[in-house]
Amino acid sequence: MSTPLDHATRAAARVALVSTPVPAAAPADRRPRVAIVTCAEIPLLEPDDRLVLPALAALGVDAEPAVWDDPAVDWAAYDLVALRSTWDYAQRRDEFLAWARRVPRLVNPAETVAWNTDKRYLAELAAAGLPVTPTVFLGPDDSWTPPGGEYVVKPAVSAGSRDTGRYGPGDGALAVAHVRRLQAAGRIVMIQPYLPAVDSYGETALLFFADPVTGRLVYSHAIRKGPMLTGPDEGMDTLYKPEEITPRVPTAAELAVGEAVVATLPGGLAYARVDLIPDERGNPLLVELELTEPSVFMLHHEESPARLATALASFL
Repeated sequence: MSTPLDHATRAAARVALVSTPVPAAAPADRRPRVAIVTCAEIPLLEPDDRLVLPALAALGVDAEPAVWDDPAVDWAAYDLVALRSTWDYAQRRDEFLAWARRVPRLVNPAETVAWNTDKRYLAELAAAGLPVTPTVFLGPDDSWTPPGGEYVVKPAVSAGSRDTGRYGPGDGALAVAHVRRLQAAGRIVMIQPYLPAVDSYGETALLFFADPVTGRLVYSHAIRKGPMLTGPDEGMDTLYKPEEITPRVPTAAELAVGEAVVATLPGGLAYARVDLIPDERGNPLLVELELTEPSVFMLHHEESPARLATALASFL
C-alpha cells in the first residue's frame, strides 16, 4: 500500500538522491563526527538534548551542537547531521528547507522535513484511514464562520504553539481576527475542535527511534503533556510555551494508534513522535506527528539517551 509520503515526495526524493552529495564513511583511524543541530537562541542545546552527547561518545562517536543557519559551519565535514532543536524554522521555512536540502547526510531526511513542516500532512494521514483530529484548512482567500463549541486556531506551519489560540462561543470576533491576521500574512490556517480531555487526561506523546538492525521505528517511551492553551492567542516572545511534562505508560489503544501511524512512514527515519489526545469516547486521536525537531523528553526516561544515540549511530 502506498504511504502518505510516496506521492507527495517521490519526485523530491529522486532529486535529492541525484543532487545531494554523500560523504565517504569515516576513515577507520578516526571517530565519526555528528552535528546535533539547534537554533541560534539555544546554541549549546537544551538540557534534554545534551544527554545524547555522552551517549554517542560511549558508542565511539564525537558529537557537538551546531546552529543550522551559522554560515561558518561546514556541514560536509560531518558524517551525520541530526536535527534536534531548530525551533525557529517556522518563521523562515523556505530558508530552512533550502538549508536542509544542501546538507549531505541529514536525519531525518530533507524530503521528510519538507512534508512534515506543513501540517496539511494531517489530511493525508486521515485519508489513509488513521484517527486524526478533525481539521479544516483555510487558504489565504477562504472565508470562514466560527463553529460552535470550543476550537483551536493555528497556522499550518508553526512550532512551539506560536500563533495558536483556543476559542469558545463568545470569542468569535477574536477568532476571526486571528484567522484574518494569519491569512493576510499568506499563511494556511487550521481549525480543530478543542478536545476537552486534554484538560484532565492530558496529551500523550509516544517516542519512536530507529531499530539499529531493522531500521524500522520502534517504540521507546512516552510522556504526558498537560494542557497548554488557556484562551485566545496573545502572542509570545519566546521560542515555545512552557510545558508540564511527566512520564506516562501509554494505553494499549494509544500504542496501537502510534504504531499504525509510524507504519505508514517510509524508511530512513531516525526518530518520530506521535502526539495523541482522547476524543469524547476515550479513543486516541492524532493531534500531531513530529518528524522534524521534536522534543524527545530524555530527562524523563533513563534509557532513552542510549536509545536515541544507537538510532543515530546506525546511520553512520
